[in-house]
Amino acid sequence: MSACSENRRRILSLWLPRLPIDRIQRRLMQASAAQAENSQAASSNTAHDTNGALPPPLRGRAGERGGGNGSACGLPLSLTLPRKGGGNDSGAPVDTSNHTTSAQTFPCVVVAKQHNAILIHSLDETAVRAGLSIGLPLANARAICPELTVFDADEIADRKTLDDIADWCDRFTPLVALDPPYGLYLDITGCAHLFGGERALLQIVCGALSRRGFAVSAAIASTSICARTLTRHASGKIVADGEEAEAVAPLPISALGAGDAITAGLRRAGLKTIGDVALRAPHEITARFGASFTTLLAHALGQGDAPISPRKPLPDYIVEKRFPDPVATDTVIAMNLSALAAMLVTAMDKQGKGARRLDASFFRTDGAVRTISVDTGRPVTRAEVIDRLFRERLDALNDPLDPGFGFDLIRLSASRTEIVVQQQRDLDANVHDNDELSALIDRIAARIGGKRVVVHLPEDTHIPERAVLAVAAQHHLAAAAQAAWPERIESEPPLRPLRLFDKPEPIKVPFATVPDGPPHQFTWRRVTHTVARVEGPERIAMEWWKQNGDGPTRDYFRIEDEAGLRFWIFRDGLYESEPPDEEVEPGSVRWYVHGLFA
Repeated sequence: MSACSENRRRILSLWLPRLPIDRIQRRLMQASAAQAENSQAASSNTAHDTNGALPPPLRGRAGERGGGNGSACGLPLSLTLPRKGGGNDSGAPVDTSNHTTSAQTFPCVVVAKQHNAILIHSLDETAVRAGLSIGLPLANARAICPELTVFDADEIADRKTLDDIADWCDRFTPLVALDPPYGLYLDITGCAHLFGGERALLQIVCGALSRRGFAVSAAIASTSICARTLTRHASGKIVADGEEAEAVAPLPISALGAGDAITAGLRRAGLKTIGDVALRAPHEITARFGASFTTLLAHALGQGDAPISPRKPLPDYIVEKRFPDPVATDTVIAMNLSALAAMLVTAMDKQGKGARRLDASFFRTDGAVRTISVDTGRPVTRAEVIDRLFRERLDALNDPLDPGFGFDLIRLSASRTEIVVQQQRDLDANVHDNDELSALIDRIAARIGGKRVVVHLPEDTHIPERAVLAVAAQHHLAAAAQAAWPERIESEPPLRPLRLFDKPEPIKVPFATVPDGPPHQFTWRRVTHTVARVEGPERIAMEWWKQNGDGPTRDYFRIEDEAGLRFWIFRDGLYESEPPDEEVEPGSVRWYVHGLFA
């Protein structure tokens, strides 16, 4: 194993070529295990001694109960290769809930429709031994192997499974990128020594995946393209920095993944291996196959590299704790989370930073990952505040944190930080009040959600429903404190109602004073109100730059009926002067009630 170069990154490339069929076989094993467990429970009416042994876990998708002797999230059980026999005469896709036995006995393939033909998309080892291959039409496959079990492709489910595996890989490095359709990149620069070196890390990852039924290929190199190329034909290889060209030279052109047209063109030119192409001048290759292929070839040879795009942004600060024996009790989890909070605050304090967003990730022994996030209104610099926020958040979860068979890794990260601005806090009472209010908002937001705790900011517009903007209190508390609202004139009635409807409600006005007078009575919610007093109109025109110049004009009236109820109503449009709406008869307007006065 080569040592990691100090000036070059190290990339671990994973490739799961049979991911679709492995995912389906995992579902079959789950259904079979669940059926066997139910049958056993039905046949036994009395409890029996288990000698302290746990029942066999049912590994599921991330977030479901699982466990056992592995460390991969939502991965399938170890599979025994099925044997040939029987058949599937109908040729239709098999229902996974009712055909578990046949799917584990006969060759299995996943098919997808491509170019108006049903082709094999993925297949298991038994189907390979039967002479089938990817891209073969289903009709030809049935002619070769009549004893065949067929499933429909599901790209969404495959992507979900790949995302679950990527979540599990976060325990090795925070920089995990997708390599569609069935690959992953892990940037392990500077972290391989935590797992015993690159060779040991490679064995840990591949062993955990293969034990659960995945066909996996992996390689490590200094460039992502070189590592990806090696996974296709030289699994398990670790290439030292500077030896990329020698490692990929004997591989076939198809390992680059440049496309069938380029691969066929190179073969017709007598260039069968990557080394053969590398011997030609770059301008010759560019003139025939394009600059993109030349760049791809250069990256595979270790001459530069393209950046990978991690699924998640790298947090500013990360602290974590691994447990040789998984922890499952709430007390132990809370105690370790508090210790991590103290470590995180110490790391941030050295650079004068405070956390604005915190993420706690809990990695279960079965590989499921649960991440809990909290936001703060001001930079947090105290561990007890972080501890209190996460306690509030965990207590308020609709889906409680399920440790399953225990967590073997807990990680606390600050994904967004800010420089802490020192303020006078001994004599300034306003600073203390703002701190207490901000802390209260953070606790409430952690319990019920940040979007539900809002403050209102004034907007520079005359449109009533747009005059106030509701924003998250955590991020706009200072702006709300400095907002300038229109002052009310003393001894004058309020210009706006106390209650404003989100959407104006239509009313029926049998007659009104034209062209711009108030109604004499109106019907709202099946109740007729006779107007006793009225003030107005207050004419408000729609914003022409947002309405394409054809917005109607509103005339607002403050109305009081004979029972003393006060309404804020408006007429949408002007009599006999503005183009009518499509749903309104010519020459008519519509009336609405927009709010109620106290």
